[in-house]
Amino acid sequence: METVNVHEAKTHFSKLLERVRQGEEIVVAKAGRPVAKLVPVPPRVGKRTPGSAKGQVRMHEDFDAPLSEGFLRAFE
Repeated sequence: METVNVHEAKTHFSKLLERVRQGEEIVVAKAGRPVAKLVPVPPRVGKRTPGSAKGQVRMHEDFDAPLSEGFLRAFE
């Protein structure tokens, strides 16, 4: 893992991002002290499709019924 100073990071930010995109991790330091780490974002797993869980989720008939007094007191 390479460490670069803030000035170098600002000057070569696009190049650093390309290296990170390829899997490298880079630490950015200020006055020799690490302050941030550039890491690649993990790839997205599959495409989200709205409604893809239709028919797989069930709610009890009284899911929105008022809670009992005893149950509410437990949260106070």
